[in-house]
Amino acid sequence: MRVDAVVLDIDGVLVDVADSYRRAIVESIDHVYGETISKAEIQPFKDAGGFNNDWELTYAAALFLLARREGLAEDVAQFTNLVAASGGGLEGARAVVADQLGPAARERVHAAWDRERLREVFQQLYLGSELYRELEGSEPDMETAGFIHDEPVILEPETVEKLRAWDVGVVTGRPREEALIALDRVGLDISEEHRFTMDDWEEGKPHPRALTTLAERFDADSVVFVGDTLDDIETAVNANEADPDREYYGVGVLTGGLTGEAGTKKYDRAGAVAVIDSVNDLPDILE
Repeated sequence: MRVDAVVLDIDGVLVDVADSYRRAIVESIDHVYGETISKAEIQPFKDAGGFNNDWELTYAAALFLLARREGLAEDVAQFTNLVAASGGGLEGARAVVADQLGPAARERVHAAWDRERLREVFQQLYLGSELYRELEGSEPDMETAGFIHDEPVILEPETVEKLRAWDVGVVTGRPREEALIALDRVGLDISEEHRFTMDDWEEGKPHPRALTTLAERFDADSVVFVGDTLDDIETAVNANEADPDREYYGVGVLTGGLTGEAGTKKYDRAGAVAVIDSVNDLPDILE
C-alpha cells in the first residue's frame, strides 16, 4: 500500500480507552440512575454507527435503560440492531424508543432523561476534579482522580519515528483539549491545520469532510485512515465516494472494542483494506 499521508484516530489506536472513556460511560449512567450497562455492551452501540461521540453513546445507553424500566422488551443487542436500522446514533436510539413505547411511557422516559447531568458526571469521572475545573470552567460536585490518567499508550516511540516518513494527521471525536493531552502523551506533534477534533467540525465520523480536507491540505493523492470502529472504516469508504480523484484506505486495528476474528470480519464487511493487531504494525504494511 503506497500512500502519501497517514491519518490516525486517537481512542483505541494511539491510547487504550477501555478503563477511561468506556469506564466513564458505564459509571456515569450508574451514578445518575443506579443501574448501567456492562462495558462489553458498549460495543454493540459503537457497531450500530453514529456514536463517535461518547457523550451521545452515554445518553443513548441511559435512554435504553430508562425505556426498559417502562416496558421496552429488547435487550442491548436487539435494541442496537434497531438503532442501526433507524440510521444509527442518538437520533436512531430516540426513534426506536418512540416506536416501541406508548405516549405515556415515552413522556416518563424523557422526563427522567437528564443528558446535562450525565455529561457533568462523565466529565468529572473522566477528567478528574483538577482538569474538570480547568477545562470545563466550573466547580465539580465530587472529588475524582480522573480516568484520563489510566490510558495506556499503544503507539510506540519507534513507530512515531517510522511515521515521520509520511505526512501525519489526526481525525478524532475527542474535544480539542483532551485530544492534545493524548497526543502529547504519545509523543505526536500534530499541527492545528492537520487535526480535526470534536470542536473542529460539526458532522463527525463517518462523514468524510475531515478526511478529504486533510488530503487537500497535504496535497496527497492517497491517504490511509487508521481507526478502531466501523465508523472509521466507513469514513474512508465515504471519502472515496466524495473525492474520487484520490485514494482513501481504511485500516482497522484490534486494540479497541473490535478484537479477534469476529472484529476482523466486521472490519472486512465494512470495507477495510487491512486489519492489523495494532497501529505499531502500520509502517510495515505501508512499506
